[in-house]
Amino acid sequence: MRPTIRFFPLWTLLLAMLLPWQVALARDLPDFANLVEQAAPGVVNISTTRTVERGQAFEGFGGQDIPDIFRHFFGDRFPGAPGLAPGPGPGQGQERQSLGSGFIISDDGYILTSAHVVEGADEILVRLADRREMAATLVGADTETDVAVLKVDAEGLPTLPTGDSDQLRVGEWVAAIGSPFGFDHSVTAGIISAINRTLPRDAYVPFIQTDVAINPGNSGGPLFNLDGEVVGINAQIFTRSGGFMGLSFAVPINVAMNVASQLRDDGRVRRGWLGVMIQPVSRDLAESFGMESSSGALIADLDPVGPAAEGGVRVGDIILEVDGEEVERSRNLPRLIGRVSPGNQAQLTLMRDGQREQVTVTIGDWPDSDEQRVGASDEQSAQARLGIAVSELDDTERERLGVEAGVMVREVEPQGAAAQAGIRRGDVIVSIDHHSVESGTQLLELVEELPMDRAVPVRLYREGRSLFVALRLGQD
Repeated sequence: MRPTIRFFPLWTLLLAMLLPWQVALARDLPDFANLVEQAAPGVVNISTTRTVERGQAFEGFGGQDIPDIFRHFFGDRFPGAPGLAPGPGPGQGQERQSLGSGFIISDDGYILTSAHVVEGADEILVRLADRREMAATLVGADTETDVAVLKVDAEGLPTLPTGDSDQLRVGEWVAAIGSPFGFDHSVTAGIISAINRTLPRDAYVPFIQTDVAINPGNSGGPLFNLDGEVVGINAQIFTRSGGFMGLSFAVPINVAMNVASQLRDDGRVRRGWLGVMIQPVSRDLAESFGMESSSGALIADLDPVGPAAEGGVRVGDIILEVDGEEVERSRNLPRLIGRVSPGNQAQLTLMRDGQREQVTVTIGDWPDSDEQRVGASDEQSAQARLGIAVSELDDTERERLGVEAGVMVREVEPQGAAAQAGIRRGDVIVSIDHHSVESGTQLLELVEELPMDRAVPVRLYREGRSLFVALRLGQD
């Protein structure tokens, strides 16, 4: 009798081959259950209340601002919806509520969160994982790093351990716990996409970029490594829809704890100050200075009595390194200088007359008043809100261009407000909101006074002709 030969479908054979591999892969994936169980008690929900004037933007679901023009579309259709009911009459105040997250850093009631979560709050309420609610006071907030410290009157609270954010690696697994759209203690996970990200409006934070799902309400919550240690504070997302799109940014915990320590001890944050106005190094500038790459920060101007000038730095120098750390882009310089404690020395590696040189500068304390900041990086302050780098015009340039005043746009951030308005590299900004721009310092002052989310006219000089563009600054 001949043996029977059985033929199995191809997909059956493939499944048999793939199954062991899939089982092994699933076995290697991280299990966050124990991490969440141990960490959840130290994560808190933060709700704030503040009074705003009638006519300002109001909030919709998840604390999102809705322009006043749309008020009549929602007020009647959703009469019971939070933030959407018709408010009081003109001139009267109305309460505005928002949600965020935070975490406990000491058992006697100190809590870390994002500064924008509690900005302008009249009342702050903290809700713990065990459903206890406590009123919190604001110890201090630093808008430059978006870090705030709260205090509740309690003892023996569960705390979260902190890790070393300087040791993070791209591709490492991380998890977040927070309150997106008010859903308390929601857990999401992903990997670190990049480290040391510098965002256009944040010169002092080397952000951690992740693909962890973060939404409104997650702000201020902790980002964990697989050891259950907090390595960052979830702070921002890049989005075109208002929700998560795969790009989330966290403040490194090393930066946050340093800020928190200063806020607790002194009530303010001291940052290093160099006293320079800088601009990016383009390819052409790099070639003209005899450099192979367009890295570093070009000194366009100096405060004559600032730390840089007193330390021997000159206009035209290019700062390549600070204490041995490379200045990859000009916008990295404020962060590198800012983390040096005032009064301490920093060694700067410069490109000067085609040669690398080193100078030692005693770092100053960042001035509190704008009047003291003349020449202290006006370009960086303007870039922070507009997304541009500028330099002042000398007499030869004014004569060649046929303008009496203005500043030259040297670089434009692709996603910045200036780029969206149509401002280009090489444009001369002559006026903003009908105010003449005479210098980089004046540009800084005008930009600081611009209204949020309202278009203002900007007069430019471009390729021999004058034109206007409409500039609109988005909400911070």
